[in-house]
Amino acid sequence: METTTGGASVVLDHVTRRHPGGDCPVTALDDVSVTFAHGTFTAVMGPSGSGKTTLLQCAAGLERPTSGRVLVAGHDLARLSERKRTLLRRDRVGFVFQSFNLLPTLTAAQNVALPLRLAGRRPDPALIREGLAAVGLADRARHRPVQLSGGQQQRVALARALVTRPDVLFADEPTGALDAAAGREVLRLIRTLVDRHAQTVVMVTHDPLAASCADRVLFLADGRLHGELSEPSPDGVMARMVRLEAAC
Repeated sequence: METTTGGASVVLDHVTRRHPGGDCPVTALDDVSVTFAHGTFTAVMGPSGSGKTTLLQCAAGLERPTSGRVLVAGHDLARLSERKRTLLRRDRVGFVFQSFNLLPTLTAAQNVALPLRLAGRRPDPALIREGLAAVGLADRARHRPVQLSGGQQQRVALARALVTRPDVLFADEPTGALDAAAGREVLRLIRTLVDRHAQTVVMVTHDPLAASCADRVLFLADGRLHGELSEPSPDGVMARMVRLEAAC
């Protein structure tokens, strides 16, 4: 069932997520409400254990909230069967992680085409070429991961995440395994996707420089939202993180 969300790609409505822990269950998210508008880039930051990854997983439909609602592309995930949730994630959601998760025996082009093949769709070679060209790897289509640098592998992973034209791209520490130059290139590409193609991006990061590339930064601590920063700068993000960690 589809619900009107007023131009939002993802909505978390009073979401709480508790993990079983015997007599002391852990509350990873505590009554979090946030909207990720279409065509915006949001970074999520917080101390270790603050709930960043859980927020990402709930927003992407990988974890079910204990209470509250999650809407993705207008669909209330709680009202979908497991099969329909899987199809929604496959068709409407893209993922990029710190580890590139490329299949080593496949070429860059074959890795990009993989989500389409898994969906039972015949990949359009022109679409695959376009995807690799968009991340600056048109000349690396036949290369396997071992023949690519870390930054190039992450760009292949980015092209793979976008080949289904998802409503939202979730990125969990996408520059964490890269050197500074490669990390800047990946962030530049993500920023370009937002500015030129109205891609919605939600990125978890610990890096103030990476967070400053976003339109806004959300700050989490102990599973709760502790404000946000619009038009962030690296110094501004760092100052907020220092205050947040001191208060925890």
